[in-house]
Amino acid sequence: MNVTDANPSPGLWTLAWRRLRRDRVGMASLAVVVFYLCVVCLAAAGWIAPDWTREVGVNYAPPVFLPGDQDETAVPLQQTSAVAAPVDLYGLKDPLARVLDAIRAAHPEDQSRPAEGRRLTLILGGDKWGHDILTKVIKGSETSILVGLIAALLATALGTVMGALAGYFGRWVDDFFNWLYGVFTAIPYLLLIFAIAAVLQQKGVSTIILILGLTGWTGVFRLVRAEYLKHKSREYVLAAGAMGASHARRMFIHILPNTSHVLLVQLSLNVVGFIKSEVILSFLGFGVPVDVVSWGSMLNEAQNELILGKWWQLAAAGTAMAVLVTAFSLLTDALRDALDPKLKY
Repeated sequence: MNVTDANPSPGLWTLAWRRLRRDRVGMASLAVVVFYLCVVCLAAAGWIAPDWTREVGVNYAPPVFLPGDQDETAVPLQQTSAVAAPVDLYGLKDPLARVLDAIRAAHPEDQSRPAEGRRLTLILGGDKWGHDILTKVIKGSETSILVGLIAALLATALGTVMGALAGYFGRWVDDFFNWLYGVFTAIPYLLLIFAIAAVLQQKGVSTIILILGLTGWTGVFRLVRAEYLKHKSREYVLAAGAMGASHARRMFIHILPNTSHVLLVQLSLNVVGFIKSEVILSFLGFGVPVDVVSWGSMLNEAQNELILGKWWQLAAAGTAMAVLVTAFSLLTDALRDALDPKLKY
């Protein structure tokens, strides 16, 4: 048989895909992650959950699966109002009567909030304003996942560039980046995030992405630096230098593709960590503003609802986050095993 007839050996990514396909847990986790990403894309395009602020149910509408609840059109809520109802003041004149009459005359549409079309029950229940929790979970997943993905990409890019410079050039460049790495890792991670968020005093999705991306590069830096220290003295890099390749070409064209498996695994780990960090920040009030919903803001609302026994918003947001984080973690383990060159196919 001629040499040209022989099948070439498959590359690393081909072997990795074959190994991943044989891992049932890994493929199931990949399917869950892809499903969440599709939901995020549809929500960002406005095709699903475009009006999460719409009051479609009564206040604290329970889920449809609770016993005794029926899915039907709600009647107007019986809300007592000190403004609308006559109050016995024992012959005294209300000092605010004139002001309240002027407000009611200026806003007649607010005198009664009709509840026609508002439902007594919703699929996953409603919050205190009557918002559909299912819609909030979908819209909140868009915010939390986008924050995790973009912040992870930013942190991975920063860590890759810093690690490549430190590992390839060494000497004072390596000393400088190692000093910077030591400064960032000397402070507990969550305390560092809270400190930067408190200093900025500006809520928003872009602010959270910058905070997480600028503080989460340390893990990527450490791994990439080790890979560049290992690869810079190998034959293919020395041969590229002897052929006149520049330092930038050797760093990012020759060495970087051989470290891509490390970057992919670390990127997946960062996504999980940053999603949880965004939830913590929003839960504590440092995250998204009031006009944006995320899993963290839903958990922040749910802590007050638990006092009244309304648990469905906490269950919905917590379950959605737990499923995604678990799937991402299992997918990361499967990717680590699939990309390990020491494992036999």
